[in-house]
Amino acid sequence: MNNVVRMAIVDPNDATRSSLKNMLLGIDAVWLEAECSRYEFFNDVLEQTKPNLALVAIDSDPEKALLLLAQVSQELPSCALLVVSGSQEGSLILQAMRNGAREFLNYPIQLDDFMAALDRIQQSLNKSGGPGKSKERQVITVAGASGGVGCTAVAINLACVLAQNPQNSVAVIDLDLSLGDADVWLDIIPDYTILDVAENITRLDYSLLKRSLTMHECGAFLLPRPVQMIEDDLISPDSLKRVVKLLKATFTHLVIDVSKSYTPLDIAAMELSNQVLLVTQLDLPSLRNVVRLIQFADEKEEIQEKLRIVVNRIGLEDSQISLNKALETIGREIFWQVPNDYANMVESRNNGVPLITEAPKAKLTRSIEQLAEAIDSSYVAKPGDDDGAQSKKGKSLFSFLGSK
Repeated sequence: MNNVVRMAIVDPNDATRSSLKNMLLGIDAVWLEAECSRYEFFNDVLEQTKPNLALVAIDSDPEKALLLLAQVSQELPSCALLVVSGSQEGSLILQAMRNGAREFLNYPIQLDDFMAALDRIQQSLNKSGGPGKSKERQVITVAGASGGVGCTAVAINLACVLAQNPQNSVAVIDLDLSLGDADVWLDIIPDYTILDVAENITRLDYSLLKRSLTMHECGAFLLPRPVQMIEDDLISPDSLKRVVKLLKATFTHLVIDVSKSYTPLDIAAMELSNQVLLVTQLDLPSLRNVVRLIQFADEKEEIQEKLRIVVNRIGLEDSQISLNKALETIGREIFWQVPNDYANMVESRNNGVPLITEAPKAKLTRSIEQLAEAIDSSYVAKPGDDDGAQSKKGKSLFSFLGSK
């Protein structure tokens, strides 16, 4: 993974060092290069291992630790320093920062605080690293203009394609709490679901969350919908936000398959996303809903620039509406077209095998592979910059009924 930070830690206290080590070993974005139990030896360890980041727990001997910070800052300026302490004394924090610490975290460390600090340090490292800097992690929500348009098929196969890249780590969240079937598409019988995660939200950490995920052989992980029908309010938008934040700690891509009800939970997922793929087909009910959903997204600043229209099943023989007429109606450019290949798609679903395995050479599979490439390219280019595409005014919704 391009996002991995190589880290070394020093803490003379065996108990706290073990706790810190266990936390770091559970985070894929961190490679624990070395650990040390003596401040006086740590500089030599850093010179030998040359990590990106050094975590220094200073409570065992603050005076020695502060001297170490100054030494490392002077002799190894390329190594970022992160300080951990149970003290909240302002003078200690100030001295640590003056001696070269980039971040100061209170012990015991909250994972959210650690990941936020790590993100800030990574951004600093990436800027100093020049053109080789890594991309930010992506959250991609896949929504449907109506039932049966194929948004789950797109979400699952997109995730499986993304997982083929060894630089990616991918997780799928099935947020259709009532009728989701992502587990069927991947032929997975999960031990845990998103409900188990939500019920333990107050004590949720990375290790618990990762145990709740089921890995498919393609490399993608799945957090499925509940086994039983549940009340919508059992999983709150705040709970989802925490789950997404923890998953972003270790996965480069999160793909969220939302329901067609556009509940507060679905809207929260869209707001948390970097891109929202709105899947539709060329039929009147779907396109009518596309117009309504675009209008809805335009009223929400957190969503409007992220929306991407994906037309599924292009080339379907009984389609009553042409692509050009659809474009005139929705008033927005089509981000992607997925060709119709009903036979391969149904075979893939019924066998619980993704298209890259079921039909690797099919035109449909290639289209999903190119969609994955386009998503990454679109994100790097700051999605939403295509003002010309979004400035078009849609015509009357029924104007295309007269001709194809």
